Amino acid sequence: MTGARWLSETEERAWRALQFMHMRLEGELARQLSVDSNLSYPDYQVLVALTDRAEGRMRVVELAGVLSWEKSRLSHHIARMMARGLVQKEKCDSDRRGAFVVVTEQGRNEIEAAAPGHVGAVRRLFVDRLTPRQLMAVGEAAEAVLAGFDEASRGPSTSTEGGGSGPGQAPINSPTPSPGRGV
Repeated sequence: MTGARWLSETEERAWRALQFMHMRLEGELARQLSVDSNLSYPDYQVLVALTDRAEGRMRVVELAGVLSWEKSRLSHHIARMMARGLVQKEKCDSDRRGAFVVVTEQGRNEIEAAAPGHVGAVRRLFVDRLTPRQLMAVGEAAEAVLAGFDEASRGPSTSTEGGGSGPGQAPINSPTPSPGRGV
């Protein structure tokens, strides 16, 4: 193990703090959703991704990429959400093997009901604990890390022009929510 570039004390402190913060935030947000709504945290993530699109639908493979989920995990979760009436699947006319996941009216109603409590928890647990300067630094750091993932997934020969998945769409894995959406 002589070739390893070990973390300095400062690097390790930052890395561990990020890991623990992420685990605690995700756990608290999941608890808040389970108490205040009929949605799980993964349900909420799927519905946010779908409702961020004007048409409320996404190809299964694209949704898996946006959520950074394995296709099998997404398929199982979508099946459970379909059984609860939150989403439905539609065939893709241009690709017989492909399918779209579409948010239903019930899914829209559930996320609209859950969003105020969720955003309140995000504010209480994260935003309100940081100064504007710290919030800006966290955002810039997250964007830098995400850009590295995006560059790695594009590879050296792929153009970065446009960056999104379609006209008027934010880049996949974009940390910036849609205007007026919150989280």
